[in-house]
Amino acid sequence: MRGAVEIFNEIRRRKLNVSIAGIPKTVDNDISIIDQSFGFQTAVEMAQQAISAAHVEAESAVNGIGMVKLMGRSTGHIALYATLSSRDVDCCLIPENEFYLEGKGGLFEFLENRLEHNGHAVLVVAEGAGQDMIPRTGAQKKETDDSGNPVFLDVGRWLKSELKSRWDNDHPGELVTIKYIDPTYMIRVVPANATNNLYCTLLAHSAIHGVMAGYTGFVSGPINGNYGYIPVAEVVEAKNLVNSMNHKWAWVRSITSQPDVVKRSKNLENNERIEVCTQEPQIFQTILEVMEQRVGA
Repeated sequence: MRGAVEIFNEIRRRKLNVSIAGIPKTVDNDISIIDQSFGFQTAVEMAQQAISAAHVEAESAVNGIGMVKLMGRSTGHIALYATLSSRDVDCCLIPENEFYLEGKGGLFEFLENRLEHNGHAVLVVAEGAGQDMIPRTGAQKKETDDSGNPVFLDVGRWLKSELKSRWDNDHPGELVTIKYIDPTYMIRVVPANATNNLYCTLLAHSAIHGVMAGYTGFVSGPINGNYGYIPVAEVVEAKNLVNSMNHKWAWVRSITSQPDVVKRSKNLENNERIEVCTQEPQIFQTILEVMEQRVGA
């Protein structure tokens, strides 16, 4: 979209009779304002298959952990929706929520408890989660891709290594099996599903209608179910982040029973941390209690 803005500005500077229309195509669903980006539903559908495979691998091993890394540089929509759809996930990590590994309420403690009670666990992590925790060299910190974005290290491989080292230190002689699946390119190359095929057609028709009506510098997309035209500059500036305070993230926590967001405090020393909340979600239990009270009344 940033390229579309540059092209639009240059065409306007030259006063050319050329229309610029954008199509919200990104599987990450990180384009704001519109309801959903093209490719997202297909990505979630394929991500479920990877999670299912990780679950089978985890169940088939002693102290098995199935780990799946999904796309999502700055947003965790694919990880979130795939977690809600599969219902096999024990913990979902996304870029919007900071987390830590050691100590009370940390990832290590949570996974150890899951292995103790269930014998296996499934972990889903978005590629942008925990990037600030991975050790980097000076050169790696400055490295960028062709689009100017920082190059991310593989959080999945790093987490696998950290989990294995921690387990070997705390449980010497006990077996743990960690299966890591990265389906990134399998998801990218699959044909769009039926829903996305229809959506792409509607986006194309909407864009052409806008151009023929004399509009330019816009992105076509549905807003609350109605197709509209949004200035491309507005789309570039806004980000569609996962809101960890809304009902969707509450659903994730109710399904996984994972701890809530725990943020590391930059002002504390000796690795102390501030816990926002590490209690398991009680939202559905509260709803049931209220309903029982009403029925009893």
